[in-house]
Amino acid sequence: MSRIGRLPVTIPAGVTVEIKEKNHVTVKGPKGTLEKALPVEMEIKLEDGTVVVSRPNDLKKMKSLHGLTRSLIQNMVTGVHEGYKKELEVNGVGYRAAKQGKKLVLNLGFSHPVEMEDPEGLESKVDGNKITVEGIDKQQVGQYAAEIRDKRRPEPYKGKGIKYVDEVIRRKVGKTGKK
Repeated sequence: MSRIGRLPVTIPAGVTVEIKEKNHVTVKGPKGTLEKALPVEMEIKLEDGTVVVSRPNDLKKMKSLHGLTRSLIQNMVTGVHEGYKKELEVNGVGYRAAKQGKKLVLNLGFSHPVEMEDPEGLESKVDGNKITVEGIDKQQVGQYAAEIRDKRRPEPYKGKGIKYVDEVIRRKVGKTGKK
C-alpha cells in the first residue's frame, strides 16, 4: 500500500471539496478556488470531513498514481486554505529588483532591464534584495519562481545572481596570482 496514498486528506474549516464525474475535483477556500482533473483510474471519496483515495489494483502504474493523486488533492486544499510562498534573493553589485504595477523589473548586469509580467493568480513582492512569489497553486508558484531564478542563476565564484533564500551555493576557489 502506498504510504502517502493511504493517508486521508483532512479538510480544514472553511474549505469545501467537490468531486464530479471523471474525477474532476474542485476545492474552494478563503483564498480562492482550484480545479483539477485527476487520473480517472483512482477512486476518490468524501468521508466525514476527509478525502480518501484508493486504487483499483496493484499494477505499477496504479501504485504511482495513488500517491500522486492524494498529494495533488492535499496541495489544492493547502493552497486555498493557507497559500504558497517562495522567496528569492538577488545578490551582486548593481543587481536590483523593482516592481512596476504587475511587472517585475530586474537589473541583472545585462545592457537592458529584464521585465517579467506576473501570471494570473500570482503576486510578486519586492523588499530590498528579496523577491517573494505568492499564490494558491503550488505548481504555478514554483514555476514562476524558477523562471525568475533562470534569468540569472547564481555563479559559484562570487555567488552573484538570483537564488532561493534557503539555497546554498557551493563556492569555488578562483584563480591564484603569480609569485
